[in-house]
Amino acid sequence: MPTTRTASRSAVRDPLVVDLSVARDARRLVEFQARCRAVDDLNRKALSRLFQSGLLYTRQGARLGRDLLLAHQHLLRVSDLLARVGDLTGPAAARDAEPLYDEARDLLARTAKLTSRTGLVFARGQ
Repeated sequence: MPTTRTASRSAVRDPLVVDLSVARDARRLVEFQARCRAVDDLNRKALSRLFQSGLLYTRQGARLGRDLLLAHQHLLRVSDLLARVGDLTGPAAARDAEPLYDEARDLLARTAKLTSRTGLVFARGQ
């Protein structure tokens, strides 16, 4: 009987070790991907409004359309960067991912600026 008691105690003493940094990195990647999809949806809606309102066929609307196209190109680059982050493995993955996240963050900020211009035009009612 003492043997089983000792065996069960040793099983309790050896807890499962979980590396929280891996979970944190996975969550960060998922959050960036969700943000990228949300901005892409916003841009698609803005472009749709440009077409539906006929504003796209004006000088200002064409400029806004080009801005939205550039924003879409930025989002494609962000998607590529996030795919590269997802492919990183090993102990140096977090260190290697940081410059990619920085570039993705910068591109998303530029995209937000470009998209906000369209929102301002629609808010003014033009």
